[in-house]
Amino acid sequence: MTRIKRGVTANKRRKNLLKRAKGFDNRRSTNFVAAREALLHADKYAYRDRRNRKRDFRALWLVRVNAALRDNGTTWSKFAAVLKKENIKLNRKMLAELAVQYPQEFDNLVKNLI
Repeated sequence: MTRIKRGVTANKRRKNLLKRAKGFDNRRSTNFVAAREALLHADKYAYRDRRNRKRDFRALWLVRVNAALRDNGTTWSKFAAVLKKENIKLNRKMLAELAVQYPQEFDNLVKNLI
């Protein structure tokens, strides 16, 4: 019976894991055990922060819109109430884009509503 050498699958698995850990510091990029541990943490942070990114961007949009609104003598809460009363459906992202990219049009919108 011919001899069967093993380890091909295990070597491939280890090589792929080390490839994912490329760019990590020191032993974390070269040692299988350390790299596996580092990747567990990295994956956990990536999962968490994909959700946090949405939270961060929403906060950024609100800060931008509120800053532009304060230049026009009003606040976000008052402006949001007017938008709701007038049944205007503009989300925070689009309002922030208007405030940053087209400040004149944003000012006109605010002046017409308030």
